[in-house]
Amino acid sequence: MRRILAALACLSLSAPALALTGNAPPATGWAARPIVMIVDARGDLCTGTALARDLVLTAAHCVARKRDYEVKAFQNGTTIGVRSIAIHPRFSFENYAASRATADVALIKLSGPLPDIVVPAALAAPRRVAVGETLTIAGFGVTAAGTARGLGVPRMATLAVTGKPGSLQIRLYDRATRNRSSGLGGCTGDSGAPAFDGEGPLVIGVVSWSTAPQDEEGCGGLTGVTPLMLYRDWILDTARKYNSPVAP
Repeated sequence: MRRILAALACLSLSAPALALTGNAPPATGWAARPIVMIVDARGDLCTGTALARDLVLTAAHCVARKRDYEVKAFQNGTTIGVRSIAIHPRFSFENYAASRATADVALIKLSGPLPDIVVPAALAAPRRVAVGETLTIAGFGVTAAGTARGLGVPRMATLAVTGKPGSLQIRLYDRATRNRSSGLGGCTGDSGAPAFDGEGPLVIGVVSWSTAPQDEEGCGGLTGVTPLMLYRDWILDTARKYNSPVAP
C-alpha cells in the first residue's frame, strides 16, 4: 500500500500534505469546536483536538521531528506556544514510515489556555469498531492532493469502516466511491485529526495516513486511523501528570 505520510509533507505547492480531499463540507457545530491547527517552524501543518483547555491530542508523527511548534485556534486566529510534548513510548517512526501500525499518538501541553471559543472534546468509550459503521473526521487538510487548495479551512466527512478493523488500525472510505474512485477522505494537513464516534465530540481515534483510490499514493481512497483503545490509559495518565485532566 502506497500511502501519504501526512505530517512529513511541506505546505508548499511542491509537496502535498494531508487534508479532507474532495467536496467535503465545512466543519460545523460539535465537530468544529474542538479542532485546532498545529504548525511547526517550517510552516507544516497538522490537525489536533483539544482535550482540555491547555491540552491537545494529535498524531505522534506530527510532532516527532523535534521542531518548534505552536497551536492555532482557527476561530479567532489565537496562537499559543507549546510547553511540552509527550509521544507515546511505543511509537516507532521507522514502523510508521514503513507503513506498519504503531502507537501514532501524542499529547501537546500548551503554555497557556485556548480561547473559550474552543470547546474540548472527550474520549470515546474504548471499543472495537465494526465494518460498515461510520466515523466522522474533521481537519484542516487540502481538498486536492498535491496542491495547497483548501489548506487551513476546517472540513468534516463521515466515512465508513472497511477492511479488518482492530485495536491497531482502522481503515475508512467514502461509501459513495468505496476506494474505487476518488472520494472524501483525509489528505495533507489532516494528520492528527480526530475520528469522532457517533453524533458528538467523542474521540475514538486519530488520523494517521491516507491513500489514493486502489491503494495508490495520494488522497481520496483510504483514510487510516489509529484507534485510541490501547492508548487510552496512557492519555489519561499523561493528562493528569500535566495537570490537565481529561473527561473519561
